[in-house]
Amino acid sequence: MRHSPFTAVYDACVLYPAPLRDFLMWLGLTGRFRARWSQQIHDEWKRNLLANRLDLTAEQLDRTSSLMDLAIPDALVTGHEHLIAGLILPDPDDRHVLAAAIRCNASVIVTFNEKDFPAEVLATFGIDCQHPDVFTEYLFDLDQAAVVAAAQRQRRQLKNPPIDVDRYLDILLRQGLVQTSKLLATYRLVL
Repeated sequence: MRHSPFTAVYDACVLYPAPLRDFLMWLGLTGRFRARWSQQIHDEWKRNLLANRLDLTAEQLDRTSSLMDLAIPDALVTGHEHLIAGLILPDPDDRHVLAAAIRCNASVIVTFNEKDFPAEVLATFGIDCQHPDVFTEYLFDLDQAAVVAAAQRQRRQLKNPPIDVDRYLDILLRQGLVQTSKLLATYRLVL
């Protein structure tokens, strides 16, 4: 599979909700960009999910993160830890995300927490920060077929129970993907 040099780092907050994480993984498999994350990002989304979902186990989430790493073998960013201490962000706990983005030459950090990644700081490193809905909209403008195919694959693998198109679009909407769900609704016959 050919991959674009365009690189996106997924912040922990967009990997926390399973439906959004799954959609972003399917998008990452399109080859239109390189999806990236770090072990610290994995640790953060898993730690927060375990704190809020008592029905899940660490073993289940470790299996999920391992499957993510297998699905996109070069996604795990390493060697960025030495950059963390020299970075300044409103929330010091987010520095590891920016460090990973710098290390892998990312163009964008995909996050809900845009205020935690000020544009003037990120611009220094040639990095942008985007809400997942804006990020998906950008991909849609770049390659509608790839985004529609990712949505098709995600919906079709949801089999227990099967999810109809309207419910699927509602799930995306509840993940904060307002424009994405509107754009995909125009393709409801093929989803």
